[in-house]
Amino acid sequence: MTGRDIRLLGLVAFASMASMRVCDPMLVQWATEFDVSQGQASHVIAVFAIAYGVMQLVYGPLGQRLGNIRLVTWAAGISAVLSVLTLLSSGLEALTWVRTAMGAIAACIIPLSMAWIGDKVGYEERQQTLARLMSATVTGLMAGQWFGGFAAQYLGWRWAFAALAVLFASSAFLLFRSAMYQGYQPQSDKPTNTAAMYLQETLQLLQQTIVQKILLLTLLEGALAFGAMVFVPSMLIKDFGLSASSAGAAMLLYGVGGLMYSQFAKHWLKQYGEAGLARAGGGLIASGLVILLWSAHTAGALLACLVTGLGLYMLHNVLQTQATQMAPHNRSTAVTLFASVLFLGQSLGVVILSKCLDLGMLSPAFAAVAVGIAWVGLFVAKQSPSVASGIN
Repeated sequence: MTGRDIRLLGLVAFASMASMRVCDPMLVQWATEFDVSQGQASHVIAVFAIAYGVMQLVYGPLGQRLGNIRLVTWAAGISAVLSVLTLLSSGLEALTWVRTAMGAIAACIIPLSMAWIGDKVGYEERQQTLARLMSATVTGLMAGQWFGGFAAQYLGWRWAFAALAVLFASSAFLLFRSAMYQGYQPQSDKPTNTAAMYLQETLQLLQQTIVQKILLLTLLEGALAFGAMVFVPSMLIKDFGLSASSAGAAMLLYGVGGLMYSQFAKHWLKQYGEAGLARAGGGLIASGLVILLWSAHTAGALLACLVTGLGLYMLHNVLQTQATQMAPHNRSTAVTLFASVLFLGQSLGVVILSKCLDLGMLSPAFAAVAVGIAWVGLFVAKQSPSVASGIN
């Protein structure tokens, strides 16, 4: 694996994460433009996450048979087309359908990139390499949330998807010309009954205790931490009086926290270990949400975004590293199963929190999320010794 390989994967992961988070600051404008509640508008985000999660169950066997990097490249090209269709959407229903398709196609990009890294890099170096990939995904999150808010206020939200179309098309072209893509050789001895084998392998994985524990914690992380993140811009607009572009810019601090973690991951891992990082991550997310709820000033809300972002990526990096090791004999299936559960959890969290938003109960719901995610961090920490030693 070369530095150029990581940069190319980082570019397409940047595009994928930007596409995933670009809609967060648009809920208020969609509610006004399409004459719906913000909770109803958030269903566009929920269906993306549902499709993203469900399709992991398909990409696992496809990645093993067709090649992880080839699938990532094709997904980037199709995502460029779907981004164009998104900006042409004439109503909320059309927007919902296109974003569902976008979630289904983009679903393979980050998890199959992770699986490829897992196959090429030893476990002792893998967390550092994944942290480099995370730098790109975090930067994509920052760019998506900021530009989504900026476009919504100053350009029109559709321009955000025009920019994404260009980004995905560029990524697909560069990956297609890369040695990772051109050097892939299909293995003739791979089984033809992929679907049946995948189902059997998945059932076998789900029977393993360590897999069950990690996937349950992943579901909770998705519902609590990632589900809540979708509604932070709405809270910044409603409770702190920020504009859509300002709320999107404030969400950059989530990404700044993530970049802080990616830069110091190697040092913190040596000093605190995976268990320490997981405990700290859960605690920081909980602390950030509490600050957001209790603060009466914009400065407090900005601090909350920074602290929560740092904790989120600290906890998530530990969990995703554990996912690459929970079934080393079948890593593609394990990682895509992990991603499926993560985004199904996020969609569940978005649906529940959207109901709380429409009922005026978002603040109590965030308080419950803070308590829950702190416990998740503690339980993730307990899994680290078993996963690192390869006990399945």
